Parts: sequence; C-alpha cells; structure tokens
Amino acid sequence: MHHVIYTWLVTFQHTSGSGPAAPTLNTLDLIVHATRPVQGVLAILLIFSVACWYIIGFKWLFLRRAFEENEAFLRKFEETRQLNLANDAAIQLPRSPVAQLYRAGYDELLRVKAAASSDDTGGIENVERSLRRAASKQTTVLESMVPFLATIGSTAPFIGLFGTVYGIMHAFIALSASHDTSTIDRVGPGIAEALFTTAVGLVAAIPAVIGYNYFNRQLRVLTTEMDIFANDFLNIVRRHILK
Repeated sequence: MHHVIYTWLVTFQHTSGSGPAAPTLNTLDLIVHATRPVQGVLAILLIFSVACWYIIGFKWLFLRRAFEENEAFLRKFEETRQLNLANDAAIQLPRSPVAQLYRAGYDELLRVKAAASSDDTGGIENVERSLRRAASKQTTVLESMVPFLATIGSTAPFIGLFGTVYGIMHAFIALSASHDTSTIDRVGPGIAEALFTTAVGLVAAIPAVIGYNYFNRQLRVLTTEMDIFANDFLNIVRRHILK
C-alpha cells in the first residue's frame, strides 16, 4: 500500500510541472537570435524611434520659444507703436516669426521711403511682397522636420509588418525542414520574434503620429498670427506712412 502511494505521489509531481521549467525567451534573446533581415528591420525602427523623439523634443522647445517671443514682440509693438523702437525689439527676438515678419516689412518700407516713392500702389505692393516672402520663409523654418514625423508614422508599421511576415515565413520554413515533432518549440521563438517587430513598429509610429498632429496645430496658430500681423502692419503703412 505504501509503495502504491509513493508511486502515485511521484507521478503527480511530474505531471503537475514540479520538474525543471522549460527555458523561456526574453526580449534580448529575441533580438540576439533573430535572423539578419529581422535584425535589420529592428535597427531601422530603432533609428526611426530615436529620430522621432529627437524631433518631438527639439520642435516642442523651438515652438515654445517662438510663441513666447511672439507674445513679447506683440506686447512691445502695442506699447510703443513706434516703428523704429519696434524694429529694435524685433532684432532682439530672432525666434519670433512675427518679429522677423516685421523686420522684413520695415526694411522694405525704409527702402521705399529712401527712394522717395510716395505712390500708394507701388510702395504698398513692395511692402506686401516683402511680407509674403518673409512669411513663406518663416513657415518653411517652422515646418522643418515635422513632415519626417508623418513619414515615420506612415512607414514604421509597414516596416514592422515586413519583419513579421519574414519572421513567420522563416519559422515555417525551418519547421518544414525539421523532423522534430515538438511543433510549438520549433515555431514559437520565430513567431515571437516576428510579432516583436510589429510591436516595435507601433512603438515608433504612435508617438510620431501624435507629435505630427500636435505640431500641425501649433503651426496653424503661428501662421494665423503672422497673417493677422501682416494685415495690421499694411493698414498702419497705408494710413500713416505711404499716404
């Protein structure tokens, strides 16, 4: 009787998994043992992710400074209403798109007055063209690197999907060439490696899409501020300078 009980306990221990645990793969093992194409995909996605976070950090600081200097210049412009003093303030605020817009218009206005061009049409048109050129230049500067976020957001999931497709294909090719009957042990690591590339692709793409939408909103606000200021400046020139 005792022998039967002992045999039953030993059998129960083996069937309940009390024996040595099967080795498990962690994230580092997946990367190290991945195939070369999958490792290449992961390297590309890592570069994309680092570039994404760099652009997000840089543009956030850049646009924050632009908003702060815009506010400072507009406050100074409203307080003084003297073009030469406002120009001095604009020189001290190089990150403000509105300040740089003002400098371009003010410089063109000085050239028009120096040429003794008191003709409303010609003088105003010259100043207006100068403001449009400056606005276009400032918009280009503000939008720099932001389109790359859209590129990361749209391409990173597909790059990760390519790694997934290749990894699963490679896992099934290895299984078909093997005579081992333990199917999950042969396919599991390859499928995990393949799905890992999709996860990395999403990790790179999601912040890029969020950052792109956020910065687009900020850029629209700055562009609107430039348009409003350009119209106000032209009205001042029409009423008080070139009349």
